[in-house]
Amino acid sequence: MVLWEFIVICGIVFILLEIFIPSMFFLNFALAAFITALASLYTAKMITLVLIFFIFSFLSFAFLRPLLLKKKNKEIETGVNDKYIGKKAKVIEDISADNGTISIYDERWNARTEDGSVIPAGSEVEIVKNDSLIMFVKKV
Repeated sequence: MVLWEFIVICGIVFILLEIFIPSMFFLNFALAAFITALASLYTAKMITLVLIFFIFSFLSFAFLRPLLLKKKNKEIETGVNDKYIGKKAKVIEDISADNGTISIYDERWNARTEDGSVIPAGSEVEIVKNDSLIMFVKKV
């Protein structure tokens, strides 16, 4: 087996590991392995190839991984926020800083006020943010 073939197989193993353990960790090594495989076509010095692998692994961790994780986290943040923030809802139970309930899209949500004011049942409110299963609202 030729050296570049072995390195490509290592890169494929790293990709398979990334598929089964999605952590944006092994993808960096796979990218470095493929670049090292290309470099092995020009040089057979093991120390040079090891340095290329480590350098590109480090660069991938330093620059590519943060970009991929940033995009991944952005997708996670857009769940409830986009659907409810800025929408109007009806107060079912009086809302205070400690408890309350609203109804929006025929769904019941726990609600709180940020400023500690009390909003009576039957009022209309606007959702300003959410924290897990609690919507924070202000009176309209």
